[in-house]
Amino acid sequence: MRAVVFDNYGTFPSLAEVPRPRPGPGEVLLRVAGAGACHSDVSVYRHFEEGQPGAQKPPFVLGHENAGWVEELGQGVTHVDVGGAYLVYGPVGCGHCRKCARGQDTYCENVATMPYLAVGLGRNGGMADYMVAPAHHLVPLGDADPVLAAPLADAGLTPYHAVKQALPHLAGGGRHALVIGLGGLGQIAVQILTALTGATVIATDTKPDARARAERHGARTVAPGEHQAEEIRELTGGRGVDAAFDFVGVTPTISTAAATMAQGSRLTVVGIAGGTHEWSFFTSPYESYVTSTYWGTVEDLWEVVDMFRAGQIAPEVERYGMDDALEAYRKLEAGELSGRAVVVPNDS
Repeated sequence: MRAVVFDNYGTFPSLAEVPRPRPGPGEVLLRVAGAGACHSDVSVYRHFEEGQPGAQKPPFVLGHENAGWVEELGQGVTHVDVGGAYLVYGPVGCGHCRKCARGQDTYCENVATMPYLAVGLGRNGGMADYMVAPAHHLVPLGDADPVLAAPLADAGLTPYHAVKQALPHLAGGGRHALVIGLGGLGQIAVQILTALTGATVIATDTKPDARARAERHGARTVAPGEHQAEEIRELTGGRGVDAAFDFVGVTPTISTAAATMAQGSRLTVVGIAGGTHEWSFFTSPYESYVTSTYWGTVEDLWEVVDMFRAGQIAPEVERYGMDDALEAYRKLEAGELSGRAVVVPNDS
């Protein structure tokens, strides 16, 4: 079968023929409907080196945002419908620690002993005609389009988990939320905040078209510039935002968010770009804090699918056939995508 393979550190992936996988005990084989291309994939093959923390040993098939139709059941699987459409929860933990028992594979306590982090991150993913996944990691899609749903496995789940953790800060009238970075995750974050809270959503990005898309989802936007933080604070009446979500994660964006925070607020850094933040008792608002989240839980993904099926969130998708999968990654690296690139190996 065809697959997009991460062959070696520092090298662009290849489109190759690989053996069709077989499901083991507790696993299923899916015919892939859609696989999202994510900036995390670019980090995997461009920025990590062997032995570096977080590096995943090649070779393996990329693709950690996956949806498809169940083709075959492994031994012991009884609760999954053959032919049914499912979204795949990406993180794969040890399965027996306290975190994994709660569906928090992304925070597995034994991650250091695991040979991979997730499907598509150390373990063969879904950027292929077929993929294998743990059966208990499947979320049923019903009659929802699995191609449109594929990005929800990360671009929907990650912002949803971050927003859900911050909801106590956004409960009540007169609240404000800030979204920095309006790529695939940031755009869905705006939609989630609009659907789940009554907060005024403020959003910013360097790209005018990204800001325009956020405005269509109900956000008030601010352009970058020397007085960006002051303009954001003006929209809050000078008080500052109650919750901020930085989907970039470089030092300047973290600093911008920190400069807009209200007392008792929460700044969540979601983007994994290695930025740092300097704290001071005299400059940080009282009882405000900076934190991070990573991906989300299986339970969260069920709730994301509920929102998708209810029409509350809708990823903007650019479809690519398997023959054009590498072009999707080229455009992703070059910043030429306006939506989420989803590779569609099988038409139906």
